[in-house]
Amino acid sequence: MSTTNATREPARVASPEPSRRPKPARMNPADVLRVGGSGLRSRPMRVFLSALGIAIGIAAMVGVVGISTSSTEDLNRRLQALGTNLLTVTPGQSFTGDAAHLPAESVEMIGNMENVESVSAIGRTGAKVYRNDHTPKQETGGLTVAAARTDLPESVGAEIVDGRWLNAANSRYPAAVLGPKAAEQLGVHQAGPDVKVWLDGRWYTVVGLLAANELVPSLDSSVLVGWSAAKAELGFDGYPTTIYTRAEEPAVDDVQSVLGATANPQSPTETTVSRPSDALAAKEATDDALSGLLLGLGGVALLVGGVGVANTMVISVLERRSEIGLRRSQGATRGQIRTQFLAEALLLSALGGLGGVLLGIAVTGGYASYQGWPSVVPFWAMAGGVGATLVIGGLAGFYPAVRAARLPPTEALATT
Repeated sequence: MSTTNATREPARVASPEPSRRPKPARMNPADVLRVGGSGLRSRPMRVFLSALGIAIGIAAMVGVVGISTSSTEDLNRRLQALGTNLLTVTPGQSFTGDAAHLPAESVEMIGNMENVESVSAIGRTGAKVYRNDHTPKQETGGLTVAAARTDLPESVGAEIVDGRWLNAANSRYPAAVLGPKAAEQLGVHQAGPDVKVWLDGRWYTVVGLLAANELVPSLDSSVLVGWSAAKAELGFDGYPTTIYTRAEEPAVDDVQSVLGATANPQSPTETTVSRPSDALAAKEATDDALSGLLLGLGGVALLVGGVGVANTMVISVLERRSEIGLRRSQGATRGQIRTQFLAEALLLSALGGLGGVLLGIAVTGGYASYQGWPSVVPFWAMAGGVGATLVIGGLAGFYPAVRAARLPPTEALATT
């Protein structure tokens, strides 16, 4: 008897394969922008107000940097036009504390130096000038009467706006050239043979009017007469009180180092040598300190704007719990929820940053145009402003995004 049927084994039943957990769909950058933007579009007024806080802070920072840079650019252009090679020599004090004076021949000695392009001088007198002979003597107005050499405009870059400068002919006679402030104070608006001022008891004809001089502002309030006329009529002692020297640009420091000893070889310590362009640069440094303070205030405004973004995002998470619960129940991961709200915060900050940069450029352009400066906004300021807003937005939106991601779907749906 065959045992084949008796020993037949039962057929094996294949066990079902374990079910695989579905993988969540990945969000590409376009999806992230679309989802983040939809949240902003649903609340336009709140988004506008929140972005406005960021924009004000960025505009303040970009505007301060832009205005400061425009001012510096204007100063550099003016210095380039005026020249930074002008040096001045003035008398200091003697060893006993008395007022010293420069030798009468100091101008010629400096003119013989190497690397000196031009040299000239003025000498202050004790004369007083008035609008007319009826003006009380005590009303001097603080104007200075000084003897001037005929080559002064070449050295200091003085410009004549009306009439002419002193020359070899008229410098021996009672003729005067007025600085702009002196002319305004004396009521003189033009030069001419019939225009006169009352100077030290006699009439002087106004032969010329000077333009404002930024490098030598003391000339603006001066009444300048000829060197010879001052010695003959005003009791001028012939000692220069300020010597103006133009040196060749590459040798300015070398000339400056020996200028005092050359002007007064007998007492080189009784001279003071200065560079007028340094005073303008120092003024610019003072303006930089003020710009730093305003930049700090802009940073505070930006921080306040970041707090506003954080507040907006926290409120958004509380109001959109049902949306979060619905997305989580449909398979959205915590990471996707976190990315959505973080993208909203970054987009909100970026909108404020871009608006702030544009506003800062407009403020800089308007102020620079009002001041007559070139408008310059550094690229690093614009890029830094947008970058700062993204950092602020990321920090401000991180906590609300994490809070939204940790919200359980059941709890979120239960609150609807």
